[in-house]
Amino acid sequence: MEMENQCEDHHSSEQSRRGATIFETCFNGLNALIGIGILSMPYAVSQGGWLSLILLLVQAMLFWYTGLLLQRCLDGRPLIKSYPDIAEEAFGYKGRAIVSTIIYLELFLVGIALIILEGDNLEKLFPNMSFKACGIKISGKQGFVLLTALVILPTTWLRNLGLLAYVSVGGVLTSIILIACVVWVGFDAMGFHERGQIVNWRGLTTSVGLYTFSYCGGHSLFPTLRSSMKDTRQFPKVLLICFTLSTVTYGLLAIVGYMMFGEFSKSQVTLNLPTRELSTKIAICATVINPITKYAITITPIANAIEGQFPFYKNRRPISIIIRTSILISTVIVALFIPFFGYLMAFTGALLGISGSLMLPCLCYLKIKKAAQRFGFELMIIIGILLVGPFIVVVGSYNSVRQIVTHL
Repeated sequence: MEMENQCEDHHSSEQSRRGATIFETCFNGLNALIGIGILSMPYAVSQGGWLSLILLLVQAMLFWYTGLLLQRCLDGRPLIKSYPDIAEEAFGYKGRAIVSTIIYLELFLVGIALIILEGDNLEKLFPNMSFKACGIKISGKQGFVLLTALVILPTTWLRNLGLLAYVSVGGVLTSIILIACVVWVGFDAMGFHERGQIVNWRGLTTSVGLYTFSYCGGHSLFPTLRSSMKDTRQFPKVLLICFTLSTVTYGLLAIVGYMMFGEFSKSQVTLNLPTRELSTKIAICATVINPITKYAITITPIANAIEGQFPFYKNRRPISIIIRTSILISTVIVALFIPFFGYLMAFTGALLGISGSLMLPCLCYLKIKKAAQRFGFELMIIIGILLVGPFIVVVGSYNSVRQIVTHL
């Protein structure tokens, strides 16, 4: 009885300390789920055909479910506040190391995708441009990648990213602007005449990887969002709202874009839009601004983890600048040599999204919640995920790497 009272007192003190409302948490969750993956939705449908939209819905339900599993792992454990904490509770230090590695590698690949995104769209906005540096002629796309890196570099040196975090909330607004501009182009110039394919079996794994990439970014943030809420019991509602709205958003752009461009859909829908249209320029400008504000926030967890290995330096500022600059340089190098936005996203989704956002939450849940190991409908679902997951990881990763190598 005394233990229960202590738990209730702790819960009450936690509730009074936290202040995030359900509306604020929903907005933050949407900002995490609706990212740059939205640009590839028409391309994902073009790879898998119309029936691949069923996979979009199925994956949304699965990711929503594994988000709930992470939330259940936190119930009754006030000291656990993050995804790595959950993994450590379940599997010790090795579990924490595995989850942290997946999260940091995923963030690194997202940073590369942001750089590629900038180069592609700036080249679309300013075609036929080239740069000269030290007598060396640099093509437009490569030049824009390097120029983007110079613009982003000072933002990576900021250790307090509060201002950038506030600016990056515009990601949801950017997605709304993007959809409006694509629909505008459809009615004003392109029309919606493409029939497309019912199904393309050879491209389904690419579609799965792209859909996975679009959803997997939220799982590393969900435990933190839940811990920040004033009433943590409302978090399942937050997950349902966020996944519903993000799926509607993804599905809407996927359908509209595929009806406009069909099999000619490119890895980013903005690259299909006619340059002469004002709506195209607005869409590209919105797309270009978003990564500039998000890159520093994306790579900050990686930088913080590396900086934590140098506790003996009293003046950590120079070390911090060197580490963050090195991370930027490494992402730029990869972006220059592997400038394939769609294939990179598909690879990230297949390898890291499936393992980190579907399989590992199931394993952690089974380990922490012993009652879940009893045979029943829920255990059958979890076993199904754990059986199908490795197949998608292997096949999806292999196909993405093969496509990248082919186009090098």
